[in-house]
Amino acid sequence: MKNNDQILNLFENYLAQMQFPEEPELLYKPILYSMSGGGKRIRPTLLMLACEAFGGDVQQALPAAAAVEMFHNFTLLHDDIMDNAEVRRGKPSVYASWGDNVAILSGDAMMIYSYRLLSEVPADKLARIMEIFTTTALQVCEGQQYDMDFESLQKVSVVEYMRMIELKTSVLLAGAAAIGAVLGDASDEDCRQIYRYALELGLAFQLQDDLLDSYGTQEELGKRIGGDILEGKKTCLMLNAMSRATEEDREVLRSTHLDASLSEEHKIARVKAVYDKYDIPHLINQQISLRFERALSILDSLAIPKERTEHLRVFAQNLMGRKK
Repeated sequence: MKNNDQILNLFENYLAQMQFPEEPELLYKPILYSMSGGGKRIRPTLLMLACEAFGGDVQQALPAAAAVEMFHNFTLLHDDIMDNAEVRRGKPSVYASWGDNVAILSGDAMMIYSYRLLSEVPADKLARIMEIFTTTALQVCEGQQYDMDFESLQKVSVVEYMRMIELKTSVLLAGAAAIGAVLGDASDEDCRQIYRYALELGLAFQLQDDLLDSYGTQEELGKRIGGDILEGKKTCLMLNAMSRATEEDREVLRSTHLDASLSEEHKIARVKAVYDKYDIPHLINQQISLRFERALSILDSLAIPKERTEHLRVFAQNLMGRKK
């Protein structure tokens, strides 16, 4: 069995050999720019690891892995337009470099290309894989809409937030795992279980990302610390604090990011003081650990030898920055 690094290298080599037409340049150049822009490649890596765990041929899984990564990058192109984001992975976004019209059309082409890639999977598995992929793709769009809806809502519950991040972030990871399992000829039950494993892992990862935004380092997060606070975003920290705070502290949480008299550092410190008062970091860490341990425990339920799940365990530990 190939380890995680070998799987990643195999995928990167496959991606590097993909060719796009030269014309029209403003359609295809942004796609190449986006796909070669780095990223963790966590979704294609998990797809191929799941395929291998169930005894499948990872070479056969490469087109599906590329389809998932292509779709993921398509969503980023459109997200950057909606968020007016000028930077993506430390470089100018497609939106910033070419404008919103190019980013929209190139993103559309990437989504279409992802379906072309999926058509290369073995014919006997195509219908099942297409069902998983299209359901997942629609759910990602639903999650993005909920995220945008939350910006204008006065009140969002923790349950609603968790459902949003499940749709926006976790289901694509879970769908990738399930597609890999189908390619490995896993049973229907094992496909459901590997989906649950990835769903829980994705939730843990997003909760950790929310926590690191306020309490991590710039090296850990890859961007400035406190961005969510400065934007007044309804993250798991904000919503858990709002559900526990006094009305006075809720007003601090609601209004601090709008106070022009405060420096950015003061705004971040003021909101974090409320978080600390209600022990929110500890609470979120507990939720992260619960999701992470639940994901690992699901691997024990798979109907394959335990040694075949080892690389999936390492994947989870690496994703969460944890040691064995």
